[in-house]
Amino acid sequence: MRRMQPAFDTFVAGYVRVSIWWMRLFPASWSSNIIGNLGRWFGPWFLVSKVARCNLRAAFPEKSPREIEAIVAGCWENLARMAGEFAVLDRIWDYDPANPGKGTIELVGADIMARLRDDGRPALFFTAHTGNWELNAITGEKLGVRGGVLYRAPNNQKAAEVVLAMREKTMPGLIRAGRAAGRQMAQMLEDGQHLGMLVDQHWGQGVTVQFFGRPAATNPTLARLARQFDCPVHGMRVIRLPKNRFRIEITEEVHLPRDAEGKIDVQDAMQTVSSVIEDWVREYPEQWLWLHRRWR
Repeated sequence: MRRMQPAFDTFVAGYVRVSIWWMRLFPASWSSNIIGNLGRWFGPWFLVSKVARCNLRAAFPEKSPREIEAIVAGCWENLARMAGEFAVLDRIWDYDPANPGKGTIELVGADIMARLRDDGRPALFFTAHTGNWELNAITGEKLGVRGGVLYRAPNNQKAAEVVLAMREKTMPGLIRAGRAAGRQMAQMLEDGQHLGMLVDQHWGQGVTVQFFGRPAATNPTLARLARQFDCPVHGMRVIRLPKNRFRIEITEEVHLPRDAEGKIDVQDAMQTVSSVIEDWVREYPEQWLWLHRRWR
């Protein structure tokens, strides 16, 4: 099996390259619509959808089976649309401050980003797997906010190289999760830059928070960095709108609980952040990644 792995990795990477090439032949809306519809029709039949249904029944015990199925289908459509949009991320951004309703992007909190860009201080952003979450990383670069994002690469090394090459076209300061990530993130904040990360997935060695009324292990890196650098923390999310448009929302500073010494309390801080994300998910449940085993 190990002898076959390099050949399999090469096959997957080739498939990814061909898929990206094919999708770039069409307007972004075409690939998003076609693949999104395929995801809505066929995704609920995949075995992993059982995970989504189990998660949804526990999170929303008041919802009927029909409502649960509608959210599962919406989850697959959102994920499939993301796959179609990934190949053309460099074409999606269309934001005009003078006519905010005309382009592809609506931006709520542009004034906050301008303030963070010019104040000379580091700041942290948290986000979740909602809407097309890849657009979060593009936003900072487009608005001139220096910094980067922490990301997890695919396990397939050759496919990871293809994905990284696509991301580097639009996303600055990419930090791959791993042993060297902590040092890179600390250096970025010491330099007065800004750092964003997804914080809504299971993390076995993390702190435990309540998420939809159930204990969930959560990566505490965001809170630990905020405690170390005493810098502001903001939320950022992407909402998918009709007609292939997006609303990107940046929150004001989320004030995190502090301990008796006046330092940010890591456990309570991650609970605060998780509660914000829970509110986001409740508002647009079909746009969150229910396929992930968040509770274990």
